[in-house]
Amino acid sequence: MNMQQDIVRLERQGAVAVLTLDHPERRNALSQAMRETLLVRLRALGDPQECCRAIVLTGSGGHFCAGGDLSEMEPRSALEIRHRMSLLGDIVRVLVSGPRPVVAAVEGHAAGAGLALASATDFVVAAEDARFSTAFVKVAVVPDTGILWSLAQKVGAGRARELLLQAGQIDARCAFELGLVGKMVAPGAAKAAAVEVAQALARFPPAAVALLKAALAGGCDTLEQTFETEINLQPVLRASSDHLEAVKAFLEKRKPAFTGR
Repeated sequence: MNMQQDIVRLERQGAVAVLTLDHPERRNALSQAMRETLLVRLRALGDPQECCRAIVLTGSGGHFCAGGDLSEMEPRSALEIRHRMSLLGDIVRVLVSGPRPVVAAVEGHAAGAGLALASATDFVVAAEDARFSTAFVKVAVVPDTGILWSLAQKVGAGRARELLLQAGQIDARCAFELGLVGKMVAPGAAKAAAVEVAQALARFPPAAVALLKAALAGGCDTLEQTFETEINLQPVLRASSDHLEAVKAFLEKRKPAFTGR
């Protein structure tokens, strides 16, 4: 493993893969190297041959992610900026519509693009002393990393607008009440709690989870589109071995043994 791969560490706990943003000196700010490595890691974990069935995303050193790395924000050409932003877009696309459920484990600060990453996951576990901030306009940039969409998905369009315009900070309790955080735990316990959530998600049939995520990402914008999505996806899953196993296990009053087929 090279030094760039160490920026995003991978560990496995059964069917759960834990990805740790690991640059604590900069509160795990999203440098170019970290963006590239995170995208490679996420894409690899989504491979059909992978044994991973759920992902935990967290940060080292007591913080989740401080957002963009300000030390790399020197003047650049529009083409360079577009390229760097496209990496963030690709990361968010995998988090939102990739085949594996993703749980964020937030300790300390999740700021700017770090908050955007958390917003793009399927479930957020946060320490009681965690802090979330939308700091984009404070450094004279438009909110990016998909947060204009993902934050509204979590807390609603009106509250997302307020949070983004005010560029303030909220604590874990407020984030929980808004719907951004799904579970609060004691400081230092976010990763372990997130792994528990991920392990529960990993027990579900992977094809059903993958198609559900794809549908939620872009197939349910209107009622008619929702019906169309259901009609397209349900026959695929009804013909799967996992569906047949689930029905058989229910009738036999036992736990199903899903194979991913």
